[in-house]
Formats: sequence, structure tokens, C-alpha cells
Amino acid sequence: MQTARQLETEDEKEAVVAPGDSLPTPSPRALRKPRDPGSPVYSVPPASYPKPRLGAQPAAIVTPGVNVTLSCRAPQPAWRFALFKSGRIIPVLYRGVSMELAEFFLEEVTPAQGGSYHCCYRRLGWGLGVWSHPSDTLELLVTDELPRPSLVALPGPVVAPGANVSLRCAGRLGGMSFALYRVGEAAPVQYRRSAQPWADFPLRGARAPGTYSCYYHTPSSPYVLSQRSEPLVVSADGSGSLDYTQGNLVRLGLAGLVLLSLGTLVFLDWRSRSRIPCSIRP
Repeated sequence: MQTARQLETEDEKEAVVAPGDSLPTPSPRALRKPRDPGSPVYSVPPASYPKPRLGAQPAAIVTPGVNVTLSCRAPQPAWRFALFKSGRIIPVLYRGVSMELAEFFLEEVTPAQGGSYHCCYRRLGWGLGVWSHPSDTLELLVTDELPRPSLVALPGPVVAPGANVSLRCAGRLGGMSFALYRVGEAAPVQYRRSAQPWADFPLRGARAPGTYSCYYHTPSSPYVLSQRSEPLVVSADGSGSLDYTQGNLVRLGLAGLVLLSLGTLVFLDWRSRSRIPCSIRP
């Protein structure tokens, strides 16, 4: 009978496949599947070996130089865990632990360490080469600055009197915190956290006109911020201004008629006076 150490040694030989080497023959208990460069060599039915969960601490989006811990949690006690990065056949890291949780430490991460990760686990008694189904993919992003968001007005940047408008700040990542700024004000006009890659900021019609911009950032420390969006000008509907201008024109027209009438009366009075003989004039 093979000991646990012998099984572990054979498992290591089977799991780590050097480029150009032939792949090992799978156990009869394993389910044959086409090779996936980002997955373990062999997989099994999910009902028999459920997939684990992969998380990142302090966050999945960090700045360069931060220490990141990737935690792989199995739904049952496991014997060995493996961390894979998309595009690689060989696991990035192994952990031999007799529990449900394994932690993989990435020290002072660089942008090159960003990418798609997933993990698998196996238990004693499973056939050689048999691993659980992979966890859901975790995207690790290592960057100093998030991409610039866009800012648009819904339904449009011209607000009719008494109507409302909504400004949508859209980035590329969900689960972010969004802030809306108005030119001339230091503090954000509104602040929202959204599970979607965007956030909507409703504005009332009377106070909507102005120039706005927005940005988003990771919801927890270490904070990674995006650039500010391009400015968006929201203006009031011109119909109100048009009515006001027309009223002024009417008033000016009436005033002109009054002045013209007065001028006519003065001219007629002067003309009538000029026809009176000098002897009759006072």
C-alpha cells in the first residue's frame, strides 16, 4: 500500500508537466476532457467534486508593490491545492494542507502578475491526476490608475423647465465607487457605489444646469483611482429664454410706438405754431 508521501510524490510528478513531455495516463475515475491551457489536465463531474471559491485580499485591484493573498476555499477538507494562471499548464503555486482553506501569497505584486487566476483542490483517495473542477475565474488587476470613465446625460444634456435629468458615469469594472463633481464645487455633488460598471446620478431640472465630471475608485483600501471623465455641460431648455426675449421685444416695440407718437405730436405742434402770423404771436 502506498503511503501519503508516496501518493504526494507521484501526484507532483503527474501534475507538473514540463514543456515537450508527454502527459500521464489519467485514472479510470477521471473524466477525459480536451486540454485547456488554463485548467488542470483532467477534470471530474461537478456533482462528485464541487468547485472551490477563490478570493483576493486586500482586493482584486491593487497598486504595484502591494502584498496580495489569494485564498482558495474548498467545500470539503482537501489534501492539496493548486493555483493556476490563465495560459499556463503548470500551476503557479501548490499548497499541501489538510483543511478547507489554502492561501497563496504574492509579495509586492507587479503589473506582470495581474491576470486571470483560478484554483483547484484534491483529496486523498482520489485517483492520480484527479482534481476538482476549477473555481470561478478571479481577475487580478495591478495598476496605478484605472481607465478614464465616460459621462453622459440621459435623456440628453438639455433640460426642459420642470424636467429631471440623470447623469451616467460609466467605467469598465463593476463593484466600484463613483463620485460626481460640478465645476465650482470642491465636494462631490453625489457619491454612489454600484455593482454595475456604471452609476446613475439623478438631478432636478431647476438645479441641473452646469458643467460636470466624474471618476470612480476601488471601494476599499488600497484605493486605486481613475482619471476624471471629460467635462459634460448640462444646459436649460432655450424655450424659457426665448419667451423672455420675445416679451422684451414686445415691450421695446410698445415703447418705440409711444416715443414715435410723442415725437409726432411735438412735430405737429411746432408746425402749427410756425404758420401763425408774427403779429398774432404772443
